[in-house]
Amino acid sequence: MVETQWSTVSSIYCKDMPPNVYRPHSVTITEFGAVGDGATLNTKAFQNAIFYLNSFADKGGAQLFVPAGRWLTGSFNLISHLTLSLDKDAVIIGSPDSSHWPVIDPLPSYGRGRELPGKRHQSLIFGLNLTDVIITGANGSIDGQGAIWWGRFHNHTLNYTRPHLVELMYSTNVVISNLTFKNSPFWNIHPVYCSQVLVQHVTILAPLNSPNTDGINPDSSTNVCINHCYVRNGDDVIVIKSGWDEYGISFAQPSSNISISNITGETRGGAGIAFGSEMSGGISEVRAVGLRIVNSLHGIRIKTAPGRGGYVKNVYIADVSMDNVSMAIRITGNYGEHPDDKYDRTALPVISNITIKDVVGVNIGVAGILEGIQGDNFSNICLSNVSLSVQSAHPWNCSLIEGYSNSVIPESCEQLKSNCRQTPICYDGSGSSAMRVQQPRHTSSTSRLLNPLLELSSF
Repeated sequence: MVETQWSTVSSIYCKDMPPNVYRPHSVTITEFGAVGDGATLNTKAFQNAIFYLNSFADKGGAQLFVPAGRWLTGSFNLISHLTLSLDKDAVIIGSPDSSHWPVIDPLPSYGRGRELPGKRHQSLIFGLNLTDVIITGANGSIDGQGAIWWGRFHNHTLNYTRPHLVELMYSTNVVISNLTFKNSPFWNIHPVYCSQVLVQHVTILAPLNSPNTDGINPDSSTNVCINHCYVRNGDDVIVIKSGWDEYGISFAQPSSNISISNITGETRGGAGIAFGSEMSGGISEVRAVGLRIVNSLHGIRIKTAPGRGGYVKNVYIADVSMDNVSMAIRITGNYGEHPDDKYDRTALPVISNITIKDVVGVNIGVAGILEGIQGDNFSNICLSNVSLSVQSAHPWNCSLIEGYSNSVIPESCEQLKSNCRQTPICYDGSGSSAMRVQQPRHTSSTSRLLNPLLELSSF
């Protein structure tokens, strides 16, 4: 019996799933010759076990159990109606041999590998066109042994784009829960072209200087819920994407209806929550609440550039605490490289209806840099009840943006000053209505930061 639970609050966009999923058939990886000594390669054992379990897909599904041990493996593919379950002392370890990670076609919405032209390495745990997939455990671990890949990145000796730890494509009804992900070669959890995805009670760990070890990356996916996760890594904690320049525009599959709650994150190379810079298919209807961001480069970030096209709109971020963050809020209109020279330089992104409210921060370097694009002002950027203890004498730098602010400390930039002769209307996170900027009820910075710091001390 495997239990999964959708939080009533954080699953506002997500279809209810049964609280219990019973798999009538179950096997253990050792039944297929696997050896958990950390040295024996078990790729064939995983592949054979899953091939065997496929015969039960139409008979209620099956479970593959990984007991205590260190299980070295190359990449393997999941099937529908499968639960991959790890014992609390089980560690699935990615092989350091790149030949054990197959090379596959690039994503159609990217047109090439994210790092290099051409193909890319398949993730350690991979799935394509699946439904009803659960990856879970009693806080067992999946370790990508990423150091060797990071070295190849720094030494410019990669032949193909690095692999993720988990990637599911064109899949629905996916649950990833109660696991620790460590040392991913590239991004950690990457649902792409998926719907009905739940990621909860997950811990993600990588050195703070590890390159591009993003935590959770919903990409051209809808109805995604992410809650109760702790991430300490080298890049964005959670980042929402939807394709790259002309390829993302052509593929035209947005990320939408995404609910994020109760996240604690630390990153020296990225943001606590980010959007883009690959956002050419569009990103909308995102609600993120209960974010605790510490010892990080950025708190909240939107990244885009001319040529991206697409949009980031209807985004609601609230109940955020930050401590020791270099820049609390950053919106960048000139970020990132392009896949090739065929992108449309006139394809300008639409950034609109962004609400950030109830934010408190201490030990903040700069409050915000908010920069639009010439001829493409970013509009309806709303800041409300934001209190930041800032070190810089110039806390805000804003250009080519429009919007409103209320009760922002230090006082926000001129472009976001509220106009008392008008009634500012800001996106309220409901997806269908707006809210008036109201006088907030300020909360003590000390009390707001107490819970996340206590939470961090438990890891």
